[in-house]
Amino acid sequence: MTAAVRTTCAYCGVGCGIRATVTGERSVEIAGDPDHPANRGRLCSKGTHLGETVGLEGRLLHPMIGAKRASWDKSLDLVAKKFRETIARHGPGSVAFYVSGQLLTEDYYVANKLMKGFIGTANIDTNSRLCMSSAVAGHTRAFGEDVVPATYDDLDAADLFVLIGSNAAWCHPIVYQRIRARCEAGAKLVVIDPRRTETAEEADLHLAIRPGSDVALMAGLLQHCREVGVVDEAYLAAHVAEPEGFWDQLGEGNDLWSVARICDVPVADLRHFYDLFAATPRTVTLFSQGINQSTAGTDQVNAITNLHLATGRIGKPGAAPFSITGQPNAMGGREVGGLASTLAAHMDFAPENRDRVQRFWAAPAMAEKPGLKAVDLFRSIGEGRIKALWV
Repeated sequence: MTAAVRTTCAYCGVGCGIRATVTGERSVEIAGDPDHPANRGRLCSKGTHLGETVGLEGRLLHPMIGAKRASWDKSLDLVAKKFRETIARHGPGSVAFYVSGQLLTEDYYVANKLMKGFIGTANIDTNSRLCMSSAVAGHTRAFGEDVVPATYDDLDAADLFVLIGSNAAWCHPIVYQRIRARCEAGAKLVVIDPRRTETAEEADLHLAIRPGSDVALMAGLLQHCREVGVVDEAYLAAHVAEPEGFWDQLGEGNDLWSVARICDVPVADLRHFYDLFAATPRTVTLFSQGINQSTAGTDQVNAITNLHLATGRIGKPGAAPFSITGQPNAMGGREVGGLASTLAAHMDFAPENRDRVQRFWAAPAMAEKPGLKAVDLFRSIGEGRIKALWV
C-alpha cells in the first residue's frame, strides 16, 4: 500500500481535509484527515464515498482536437496559437477565462496573473461571482475589502448560532456537526428560513419569515439591541464610521410589531429571538445561499454585518458574522484576485494598486481596468465580442 496523499474534498464550502491512499490500479481508500482544522478527521457521506468517483467510465482520458486524440503538447500549442491569433486580430479584450470555485489557490493565482498581467485584460471571472457576489459586495461595503471575519474555531466558542438562509445539515454537514456538538454543550440554535428544512427541525427556534424580509428582521433586531443597551458604543467610537442620521432612520418602522407583520412571524417568537440575541454576546451568524442568491443579497449581508459591528460581536472568539460558501475554494480565488473586478490581495484597479501588482509580477501588459463579470461575459459571447474562451 502506498503512503496516503493529503488533499482536500472538492464538494462543498467546508473544504474538508482527506487522506487518499491508492490501493489498486482503479481503487482509492478515503479517510478524513485528523490534522485538518476544517473537519478534524470527520467526513460526510459525500467525502466518505470519494473513492467511488475515481473510475474511468464517462471520463475524457486524453486531449482531443475535434474527434481525434492528440498529445498534450499539440493540444496546448493549438490553444496558445488560437488565443495568440485572436488577440492579434481583435485585441486582448476579445479573450476570456472562466474558472471554478474548486481550483487550488495557486492555480487561481497563475490564471489571474496570465490574463491580467501578460495577456492584458481582466476578462477572468469565477464561481465566486454567481455564488458569492452578494457577500463580496457586502464585505467590501462594511470592511473596505472582501474578508470573512471568522474561523471554524469560532464555532467551538459560540453560545448562540443564528443560521440565515443556510440548510447546513444538508449543504455543509461537517460544519453542522460542529454546531450540534456545541449545542449539546449548551449553545442555542436559531434557524431563519422560510422552509422547514432538516436544519430547522433541530433548532431551538425556527423563524419561517416571509421571503425577502431578512433586512427588516435584522434592522429590527439592531433597533432592539440599541433599546436594551447592548450596542457597544466604545467599539463603535473606536472602529466604526456611522453614517449621519443612521440611528434615526433605523428607528422608523422597526418596532417589534411592525417587523413581525413584515416578516409574517408571531410576535412572541420574534421577541424570543431578539431577547436571546441581545443576551448572548458570543453569537455566530452564519449565512449562505439563501442570503447570497437573493435579489437584495448585498443589503442582507450588510444588515447582518451592521448588527455584529454595532454590538461589537466581531473579532472575538465565538462572535462573528460568517459567510459560508458553496464551493471549497471560492474564498481562495478571491484572495488572489480571481474576479474580473479585482487584482491580487483584494486590491481594486486604483492606479497605485495596478502599478504595485505590475511591478511585483514584472507584467509586460497589465490590465488597466476591470473586465467582464460573469453574466456580462456570457452576453458578450452571445454577441460575438468574446472570440475565444477558456473554461
